[in-house]
Amino acid sequence: MILGENLLLAYGAKYENYAANQKIFSEGSYPKYYFQIINGVVELNNYHFDGREFVQNIFSSGESLDESLLFNDRPYPMNAIAKTKCSILKIPKLDFFNLLTKHPEVSLAIYRSLSDKLYNKYKMLFSLSSPDPIFKIRTLLDDIKSNSLETKPYSFEIPFTRQQLANLTGLRVETVIRAVKKMEKDNVLKIDNRRIYY
Repeated sequence: MILGENLLLAYGAKYENYAANQKIFSEGSYPKYYFQIINGVVELNNYHFDGREFVQNIFSSGESLDESLLFNDRPYPMNAIAKTKCSILKIPKLDFFNLLTKHPEVSLAIYRSLSDKLYNKYKMLFSLSSPDPIFKIRTLLDDIKSNSLETKPYSFEIPFTRQQLANLTGLRVETVIRAVKKMEKDNVLKIDNRRIYY
């Protein structure tokens, strides 16, 4: 869900820049801002007790960082890490709520966005229960492409590495590499210069 920059600025938003690998917020801290990515890539993640990373989601330019967490008084259940150099527009929680009160059409758009995110989470949760790696990857690719205007086969470049696809599906990177090669052989996707087109 992207809100107009001018509207956010009018209600007190400020630009903030982050270096690659800089933490934006930490698991256990409390949500105090609405974050909208102007440019860059941000990863939501957790770490297992043994240090292994679990990626919850990856967001890029024009997306917001799970605004649903602003609507309760619970701490973040994950970290947000800038994976690239990022410029983010952030607005304090109370100013964001004031914006929603004064602009009901924005509230409705936020509700729609939250509904879409929940829908996609339910689909992904089901796919994660499958033992079939191709089903898991295809569900993720369908979800990623659904946010694009590109509908033709092989018209959408997947913006993630194979490692990121592995992190998002809970698979090993070697499994993703094998599955993607099989999907190309079955004409489900195309690989050109190591990039995946779906």
